[in-house]
Amino acid sequence: MRVSSKLLQAVEGHHYLDLVTDEAKYRIYLMNDYVIRIRCTFDEQFAEEASYTLTMTAWDDKMDGMVEDRKRAEALPARYEDLGTRLLLRTNQLRLMIHREPFAIEITDAEGRVLHEDLKERPYVKDKHGRLYHYSNLTDEDHYYGFGEKSGHLNKKKRRLRMHNVDTIGYDSEHTDPLYKHIPFYIKFNGKTQAATGLFYHNSHESTFDMGCERSGYWNKYSYFCADGGELDLFFMYGPQIKDVVRHYTDLTGKTILPAQYSLGYMGSTMYYTELDRDSDQAILNFLDRCKAEGIPCDGFFMSSGYTTGEDGKRYVFNWNNQRFPHPQSFIEQMRSKGAALAPNIKPGMLLTHPLYKQFDEAGAYIKDDKGDKSQTDRYWGGQASFVDFTNPKGRQLWKDQLKASFINLGVTSIWNDNNEYEINNPDALCEFEGGKKEISALRPILPNLMAQAAKEAIAEATPNTRPYIVNRAGFAGIQRYAQTWAGDNNTSWHSLKFNIPVILGMGLSGVANQGCDIGGFFGPAPEPELFVRWVQNGIFQPRFSIHSCNTDNTVTEPWMYPSYTPYIRGAIQLRYRLIPYFYSLLYEASVLGSPVMRPMVYEFQHDPATWEESFDFMLGRSILVANVLEKGAETRTVYLPEGSEWVDWHTRERYAGGQTIQLKVSLDSIPMFIRGGAVIPLAPHLQNIHNDRIEELHLLIEPSEKASFVLYEDDGVTNNYKNGDYLKTTINVETDGNTVISFKKDGAYASTVKRIVIDLVCNQIAPVRVMLQGRKLPMFLDPAEWKAKEEGWYYDLELKTAKIKYDNSQADYEIAVNFDIKDLISI
Repeated sequence: MRVSSKLLQAVEGHHYLDLVTDEAKYRIYLMNDYVIRIRCTFDEQFAEEASYTLTMTAWDDKMDGMVEDRKRAEALPARYEDLGTRLLLRTNQLRLMIHREPFAIEITDAEGRVLHEDLKERPYVKDKHGRLYHYSNLTDEDHYYGFGEKSGHLNKKKRRLRMHNVDTIGYDSEHTDPLYKHIPFYIKFNGKTQAATGLFYHNSHESTFDMGCERSGYWNKYSYFCADGGELDLFFMYGPQIKDVVRHYTDLTGKTILPAQYSLGYMGSTMYYTELDRDSDQAILNFLDRCKAEGIPCDGFFMSSGYTTGEDGKRYVFNWNNQRFPHPQSFIEQMRSKGAALAPNIKPGMLLTHPLYKQFDEAGAYIKDDKGDKSQTDRYWGGQASFVDFTNPKGRQLWKDQLKASFINLGVTSIWNDNNEYEINNPDALCEFEGGKKEISALRPILPNLMAQAAKEAIAEATPNTRPYIVNRAGFAGIQRYAQTWAGDNNTSWHSLKFNIPVILGMGLSGVANQGCDIGGFFGPAPEPELFVRWVQNGIFQPRFSIHSCNTDNTVTEPWMYPSYTPYIRGAIQLRYRLIPYFYSLLYEASVLGSPVMRPMVYEFQHDPATWEESFDFMLGRSILVANVLEKGAETRTVYLPEGSEWVDWHTRERYAGGQTIQLKVSLDSIPMFIRGGAVIPLAPHLQNIHNDRIEELHLLIEPSEKASFVLYEDDGVTNNYKNGDYLKTTINVETDGNTVISFKKDGAYASTVKRIVIDLVCNQIAPVRVMLQGRKLPMFLDPAEWKAKEEGWYYDLELKTAKIKYDNSQADYEIAVNFDIKDLISI
């Protein structure tokens, strides 16, 4: 075993500091005031810089031409002070101390509060098997969040977590590990110092995190990261807020891609239809017609892989089964006419009997065996298969050619990448690695990212101004740059409904803002009626909302499967569509700041200890607290309302102080939601189809007890014109000082479709006395029916304690002033 124990030499390089110890070499970059890179190798030289993952570098990298949104930062000067027993490097926010002997690195904030400490005498280790370890001190006050797609509660303290992509059909969302994603990043939040930090290990080998599960009395309490190979290449990030750490991490690995707006709609799906003997196309079209007849909005369909079945009953990617889909282009056009996108299931494994196998094999487009002589084969769905090598330009080109010929040229710009975990059992199988040759064991989780990138590029090449919609099951850090994700083949159970929530929340804290899970459960018997209703009521808050199933009892999960419960399903999905403008603005925020859409309570309220362990209640954006009913037969729901804000019941408008636990009575139609003080929530009350409907009336639900700001984002939702300024960002500021002033500041060239604005202003104690629009008094009405018939004006809903203000939208900046002076009806 090799352990760095003594610093021998420090050499200042160009914007980095090189360290030589008795066993390893280190290179330190001060990326900026908040982010530090520490690179460690036990080899003679550092490996070539060659990252498919990083979007921010401060050095030349082999993949600079591959990563389209990569930015070159200029690292801060890495000049050190020699303090005798240690060296000191500074940024404006951080102090990095390098202890000479025993060698260790310690990072504090500018006030000296310890943020990170290596475990002295065992900081960086390489064992005789070639595994690399990084040990860090752990305290009782530490909480650990993130780690990508992981089962169990939100806080992963005292968990051992394996980083590995696996097809885990029917998994237990509380205990199964690993799942489909491999994201070696976590956030440490210390409750005592109120400081959040992050560690991203830029290493795609199979690895393990131990977050205090292991214990030895000879050492301080510790956590560790262990990778099977590569280098210890870690990025330290300082908050101090959790949201700051997420922003810094997504500066490194990329922000969430802004998807086509229709991706926020209900996407139907089931394996059942594409496994019919014939006329699967008609089954899907009938599904869309039934949705319309039932008053259930729907904007697309995820088409399972049965459409690829050959005459031998096996699945062949890019192959259309002519019995099930006799006229693919006509089918796609009919779907479009019904306001629905088609997202076909695509798999990167090609069976040896595939009609295209020879073409890919002769081009050298598959991952090779460990000698590099022939294509590697392994077990796959249907038999032995080879796997397309997306680190090979030939593999990427052939794949893109087939995507265009089979789908994109027929009008499909939504791609569903499935079964792409690359479970190749030979760790020495070779990837092309852009001509450099590298073992699959070093690149496996990156291949799903490159598969998504290839789909994005194919759509851009074939139809340059169309915004892609790509969905991935597997992925590595940075997958958010290309694709929406989902949590794979979950089990149908109350347990899955509940524990899929922290799985999604952990992904959001790991940079992947746009994701969800299969609603109703994928694998198992049909969900019982109550479970199905509760799952839909929860699923409407997930960025990816799709009811998808492979039921084991010969049934199919559909919105109307239990007719007497359909009204609950319809009501929930219609609520989802009302929230589309809010969702779209949150996805825009994710594309700029990296912010999650579904946010753990601790993300918004890290000052409140009662949120640190909360795994199931969450915030939708900043403004809505969601406390879904997750227990069978529940008649009450206990909800903690975080301190520091006032809270208003979404349905009744009852007001609550923060910092208390309340109990609500619930029934089957209950979706417990609370409006946070300072909320600004845009709603589309009449939206039924995102493809075809124009939002002409926009409602703004505003709670003005706190100063607030919200960016309402609009564009055409389907093209890339927004990249050239064809968008509209409306910054809505709310100021409250007795009276309320709501200002609207516009930025961008997009002509909004909104013709009328209706503000639902939640009032606290009293009704307004007057409302002014740009200094002009708006008429007040006592009769809601009279107000409804007029083009502008306001009235006060006494039951909901809400002032409803209506007026024509303006393309210019403007201001609404609401006056709450007491009107004296007695004195003259």
